[in-house]
Amino acid sequence: MTDKRLDLAPGSLVPALDACTRRALACGAMQPIETVEEQIRDAGVDFVVRRVSSLARKAADRRRAKEHTGKRLNPFLPHEPNLFVADVSDTHLALLNKFNVIERHILIVTRSFVHQETLLDEADFAALAVCMAQMDGLGFYNGGEAAGASQPHKHLQLVPLPLGKAGRAVPMESLFEPARGARAILHVPGLPFGHALAWIDPAWFDEPSRAGARLHALYRELLALSAIGTVDVEGEMRQATPYNLLLTRRWMLLVPRSRERFDSISINALGFGGSLFVRNEPQLQALKRAGPMAALKAVSLPPRAIPPA
Repeated sequence: MTDKRLDLAPGSLVPALDACTRRALACGAMQPIETVEEQIRDAGVDFVVRRVSSLARKAADRRRAKEHTGKRLNPFLPHEPNLFVADVSDTHLALLNKFNVIERHILIVTRSFVHQETLLDEADFAALAVCMAQMDGLGFYNGGEAAGASQPHKHLQLVPLPLGKAGRAVPMESLFEPARGARAILHVPGLPFGHALAWIDPAWFDEPSRAGARLHALYRELLALSAIGTVDVEGEMRQATPYNLLLTRRWMLLVPRSRERFDSISINALGFGGSLFVRNEPQLQALKRAGPMAALKAVSLPPRAIPPA
């Protein structure tokens, strides 16, 4: 990242995030979605499931924007000033999630329009790394609508850990830990869907300016091992298959997707960390009947063998 500037000063993210949150709540720019949280244990994982009660506001906001403009509105160009958290780099800025379910949920957005299905680059990972160096969280990316992306403008996301009120910081880690040290990139026994997991040295985040290159190289390895091909769209290299990417300071997980929904339940990257959202009681009961792990399997591609190291 020698040719990219990181603007986020050490120790500045969380104070800026909290100050922005107070202002946004006071003026109504931020509209948190209330949820009721519970755990569902399935396949050795204590899934965090939140039943959402107020998503209608989010849908109504999008409808009004479309009716006003005649087309789908890009909320990032221009972004709402009261949701601005910080300049992250010369290519990215941080915004509050207007309709947040998890507190301190931020969006790491490209300053100019880049399509969400364009492959992640070193600048994307550098921007995420400098934020993760200051807030211990789960970074994630929804690669395309079939992977849960709600906006076509490229953005990564970061939520603080733990994901739930009880249990592991990332519930799915209960299956990851037995595989620790087996090899650098592996399939996790117990995960019934296609994926590739890589261990990360937490010390990488001590030097965010260098972490971007390291994380980007690892991401490209996971893409190749997961057979996520590329297509050229008007000179841009875009993904040929939708996928989710999850990242902590200790590991990176990539999951190829087949579709967005299980039954009527939308699943994004957080689902593969063990955190799921349902809109109402019927969806909650459908998830309990099927089991969260079966729901994740249903929206993913089948497992693919990783060649021996």
